[in-house]
Amino acid sequence: MNESAPQATGSAGARRPTEAAAPSRRSGRSAATRGAILAAARERFAADGYERATIRAVAKDARIDPSMVMRYYGSKEGLFAAASAIDLRLPDLTAVAREDIGRALVAHFLDVWEKDEVMTAMLRVGITNTAGAERMRGVFRDQLLPVARRVCPDPAEAPRRAGLCAAQILGMALTRYVLRFPAAVALSGEELADWLGPTVQRYLTAERP
Repeated sequence: MNESAPQATGSAGARRPTEAAAPSRRSGRSAATRGAILAAARERFAADGYERATIRAVAKDARIDPSMVMRYYGSKEGLFAAASAIDLRLPDLTAVAREDIGRALVAHFLDVWEKDEVMTAMLRVGITNTAGAERMRGVFRDQLLPVARRVCPDPAEAPRRAGLCAAQILGMALTRYVLRFPAAVALSGEELADWLGPTVQRYLTAERP
């Protein structure tokens, strides 16, 4: 009898890791499902635009039931909001020499675009429908404008200067990653930073045009 007690305890102890692992596996599957839905949604919104894209089409592309899309995101509006959530991960420019700010920003944006297809997908969405354009405007307004305020000579001019920077950076991204102009694609990241950096620098820190 005394020998059986430790065996029972050991058996229960052996079951605990398996039981604890079950929620972890479910969480992993949930994350994978969400990732598949968002990837499919970005491509579908980019291809069809917000108005014509459907939950059913996204679900088909993700190879899941449409009810799963609704379960995670509730509606097409909720799905679009999640699919178009972009963190530009802008660097802390207080650690960058003032004369190098423009080049640092261009290099950062290039790094983001090279590593993250979400940015390219959402740029496509932004040029095909109103909702996508508004989303992109919001991303740059909320994240680039504070940078411009911190470094430009007159904070009141920050919206104009941030807009000029966005035009330069998005123009580069459009020709390089969406339209794929051969000359734009052929340039290395270093070359692009060398060419565009001084222009962005002037937009942000020059006293006047």
